[in-house]
Amino acid sequence: MRTKTCPTSAALTSLGLVGGYGLASTTGNRPLGGAVLAAAGIAAGLKWKEQGALTTIGLAALYLGAFGGSHPLAKKMGAWPSVLTVTAITAAASWALVDRVAD
Repeated sequence: MRTKTCPTSAALTSLGLVGGYGLASTTGNRPLGGAVLAAAGIAAGLKWKEQGALTTIGLAALYLGAFGGSHPLAKKMGAWPSVLTVTAITAAASWALVDRVAD
């Protein structure tokens, strides 16, 4: 059972996508933003693993797809709206498939 001090997988995916982009865009250091994206993704993946391999694979694909998909989407709607959109989708899926079930 998760304690109140442990972040949810939805919070971790949000940290990875929003925090990674924010850090990369603010500092101009893309590898640093990528490190945040990777670390948060790994931490979320450990939580996803509790729901089985298919959930883990599906959410990992969604998380990586959100990162990749935000780039072409940014050309249509702008960088921050794109990042926030893919983050909302990823966090909602993570909450629905893992965090809600774990509560």
